[in-house]
Amino acid sequence: MAAKAVKSVAKSVGKFQYPWRDKLEKYKGELSKGVWGYWELGAWKPLGMSARERARVRKEVLLAGEDWPYDPERKEMRDKRKGHKCDRIAAEKRANTARLMEQMPKKLAEYRKRKWERKMKEEEDAAKKTMQE
Repeated sequence: MAAKAVKSVAKSVGKFQYPWRDKLEKYKGELSKGVWGYWELGAWKPLGMSARERARVRKEVLLAGEDWPYDPERKEMRDKRKGHKCDRIAAEKRANTARLMEQMPKKLAEYRKRKWERKMKEEEDAAKKTMQE
């Protein structure tokens, strides 16, 4: 009789400490089919437990230090950000302008050099022309 009482106390303590184990066993087949539900014979079947109950069981399992394998895989992060296109283009233009302004002194020096060379060539051509006359 005493052994039976100890067994029932241990069972009640076990259930009290880990009530999620029974729920996990009960809904194991359902949880493995999907997070929100599943398609069966062309019809959508929701899970046998509500999302609130599922979340509560998940939280209890994770707090107990157990593994929860029923979460869906995470998608990779989006590269393209949301927002207004004009804002994104304006930022790209500002960055491009800053990059070009860094190159500006070099470009101005090249331009002045080309202009000076053109001027020298025109003066030489004019001098040759006047010599030939």
